[in-house]
Amino acid sequence: MHTIEKIYIDGQFIIPHGTETADLFNPSTEEKIGTVRLGDVEDARAAIAAAKRAFPTFSRSSKAERIAILKRLSAAVAARSQELTAAMAEEYGAPQYFTGFSVANASATFLTLAKVLEEYEFTQRIGRAEVTMQPVGVAAAITPWNNNYGFICTKLATAIAAGTTLVMKPSEMSAIQTQLLTECLHEADVPKGVFNIVNGRGDVVGAEFSRHPDIAKVTFTGSTAVGKEILRVGAETLKRVTLELGGKGPNIILEDADLNTVIPNVLMMGLMNSGQACVAGTRVLVPESRMAEVLERLKDGIKTFKPGESTEAEVMIGPMVSSKQYERVQSYIRLGLEEGAELLAGGPGRPEGIDRGWFSQPTIFTKVNNTMRIAREEIFGPVLCVIPYRDEEEAIQIANDTSYGLQSYLNGSDMAHMRKLAERIDTGRVVINAAPHEPLAPFGGFKQSGIGREYGVFGLEAFLERKAVLA
Repeated sequence: MHTIEKIYIDGQFIIPHGTETADLFNPSTEEKIGTVRLGDVEDARAAIAAAKRAFPTFSRSSKAERIAILKRLSAAVAARSQELTAAMAEEYGAPQYFTGFSVANASATFLTLAKVLEEYEFTQRIGRAEVTMQPVGVAAAITPWNNNYGFICTKLATAIAAGTTLVMKPSEMSAIQTQLLTECLHEADVPKGVFNIVNGRGDVVGAEFSRHPDIAKVTFTGSTAVGKEILRVGAETLKRVTLELGGKGPNIILEDADLNTVIPNVLMMGLMNSGQACVAGTRVLVPESRMAEVLERLKDGIKTFKPGESTEAEVMIGPMVSSKQYERVQSYIRLGLEEGAELLAGGPGRPEGIDRGWFSQPTIFTKVNNTMRIAREEIFGPVLCVIPYRDEEEAIQIANDTSYGLQSYLNGSDMAHMRKLAERIDTGRVVINAAPHEPLAPFGGFKQSGIGREYGVFGLEAFLERKAVLA
């Protein structure tokens, strides 16, 4: 049984002022595996005060000093990769392909930002002016549960590269992972107060971070509804914000697609991280002329996406993170049937042979049109909607007919043609033929998928302000 009783402020693990506790569960078994003591408003303010004290010195640190810190952080995370993987498997239940990526990516993020920082020029001459990029001030990061290590490390690495001090509120449902990761970060000998981590509820700690006048910037990854609230509250003090929010990505199969290659990619891009991914391509757009063969391939291909516990290497679909999330996914599957969609695979309830855990069947709906709620609302589970299109003009129209615009997918054979089509899709990223992740490219959304960008130089500059000196 895990008992998480401390938060991290000013370089120390301390008992929080808050006394509320939350239970922690293994989603694969539904068993309680621990408790976490939650910080309150007073703890949030103590973290902000520590970051504010550290800011004047850290904001004037050299590139070499920050690069050294980033490299130490990377090594500290890598040194405990096996423990981090085990914690993620127990508390989140993700399949091994995802836990392996998440832990390695968390460590690599610090090295990526070190490289960006090494090459970045903070001062340049523009006409008669000297323009300098300077740290924005104390920043707050609020992160979700679906990739706890990755989100914490990405936001921390970027803030450190910029010379900004940081307060963080991770998801309280990831407290075991957060505790272990914080221990790693503590070992990297970062100056006191540069980063501070407070477990707590979003409507308590997160809300205080969003409204406190000493916070200059908020970076948030999570739901669109919460992002809107952060934007409203932060407007009172004109906080800078970076919001990476929901998605309902179009996953377009083109007429010339080689289905032998494309179908596995389409399924992986739609069902990644057990469907608990804002970037998932869950709207599968298929040309009417190829619908029959695509459906046959999808029905056969999804059989390889085995649900189960992360202890099994071949498992591709883990549990939903909580009973609440499981019920949410189940409600959308029932809604799809009520709306008149038909099941190609999956359906309500647990997968066959699994009698415990918050597992949802990998599900594919057909006879879906883009006006249905299952095609318009983010489900955040292993549920795909197949939508027909007559020609490419209609495919682009359907792809863009959404309030979201985070990440989309094109699958076909003509690369030059797909690049032209990518120019017409209104999303922050377009992935062609399952191209691998690029950590230096900007990441963020159009429309209600967010504001601003993360990663690389684009993420770095989101933590900086421009100052022009004319002489």
